[in-house]
Amino acid sequence: MAGEMRASTAPELTVLILVLNERENLARLLPRLDTTLDKLGCTHEVVVVDGGSQDGTVELASSLGARVLVQEARGYGAALREGLAAARGEWILTLDADLSHDPDFIGKLWAARDRGEIVIASRYVKGGAAYMPLGRKVLSRVLNGVFAAGLALPVRDMSSGFRLYRAGIVRDIALEGRNFDVLEELLVKAYSAGWRVVEVPFTYYPRDHGSSHARILRFGMSLLRSFARLWVLRNSIASADYDERAYYSKIPFQRSWQRRRHRIVTTLARGAGRTLDVGCGSSVILQSLNYAVGLDADGGKLRYMRHCGAPLVRGDAIGLPFRDGSFDCVVCCHLLQHLPDEPSLLGELVRVLSDDGLLVIATPDHDSRVWRLIEPVYRLATPGGYQQHLESRYGTARLDALAAQHGLVATERAWVYQSEVIVALRKAKAEPGTSGRDTVSPGADAVRRAVHG
Repeated sequence: MAGEMRASTAPELTVLILVLNERENLARLLPRLDTTLDKLGCTHEVVVVDGGSQDGTVELASSLGARVLVQEARGYGAALREGLAAARGEWILTLDADLSHDPDFIGKLWAARDRGEIVIASRYVKGGAAYMPLGRKVLSRVLNGVFAAGLALPVRDMSSGFRLYRAGIVRDIALEGRNFDVLEELLVKAYSAGWRVVEVPFTYYPRDHGSSHARILRFGMSLLRSFARLWVLRNSIASADYDERAYYSKIPFQRSWQRRRHRIVTTLARGAGRTLDVGCGSSVILQSLNYAVGLDADGGKLRYMRHCGAPLVRGDAIGLPFRDGSFDCVVCCHLLQHLPDEPSLLGELVRVLSDDGLLVIATPDHDSRVWRLIEPVYRLATPGGYQQHLESRYGTARLDALAAQHGLVATERAWVYQSEVIVALRKAKAEPGTSGRDTVSPGADAVRRAVHG
């Protein structure tokens, strides 16, 4: 096809079409697709994954310039996995062969690629439409609604197969789905890894020729079977937006707990100057702090937090990538208990703190009788949650001993539901005659100096 690159050169775009007995439709689609791709002005290839056609589909696709792969394993999920693995493009576009996905719409998906790593042609966002039998449409809307709400995913059309993917992210996602539920699985896992998903309004029309190979009831059953597995992922700390969702939780007690912690921590850190949020995750606390830098070891959480506008650094709390005395305030919420109980850890937090700087620590109080009652319930109610990754246990006595060891003075102490302790510790002032530090707010240059010296 025109614009196709040599095998030794990676094209900008791979168009991936999964087919079974689609000769008549491909005869119409591929020439239109060729014209559309030439208008985009990008290098491209077309890959057809054939699931065992008996109507001459393979020969027709090859004669029109497509690269044809014969599917090895059975099922739509296997076809998608094999096609994604074989695609050579920097971006991968998937569409159906039956012309229900208008190839002219590819230009709109391509134009939106700077807004997200996955771009969906969506029937159910404002401006989109779907012309299909009423029963199928109702079932599709219900399944999409249940899946999106139950998994807290801000996507209206999770079952649309008309998508544009950044190739680098889909190759890193392990897909297990065997049927059309692989489409939802891919979205959930990508979003949980912090990648952006964008929907572009699209109008869907029924296929031109032949009958659909999708069986909506069977698809619905496989989708519901995969729901439980993906629900565990969405409610584990492996999900990039775990902390932010907890702040907006529909569970009153969880929401109240998160907001009490937020109010105490941000009040303590308010006006403190240059602030480092160690183990920031996707917490709303970072978004509420001024002059703040977020640090986390989880790249997915940092990807998700790109929208907050704060400088973000990937690093380890045990070896902070900052110079001594770089920050006026260090916030460390719900991190200590997930790391080995080593005195050097607190020493590292103190090291990057300026003279007379403020350290704010929040952690479950294992000296509290209330927490000891709550902890088993919390562990059962949050599969994959923070209590499943507990390495150390702190209480007020242990924190006081560590503070004294590092020359810190406790100035304030508060509890969330008598279970989580939040303590403000002040670093001792410099000896008379030592040089002080300025209090310039940390813009990008200041953060760069703090990291690199």
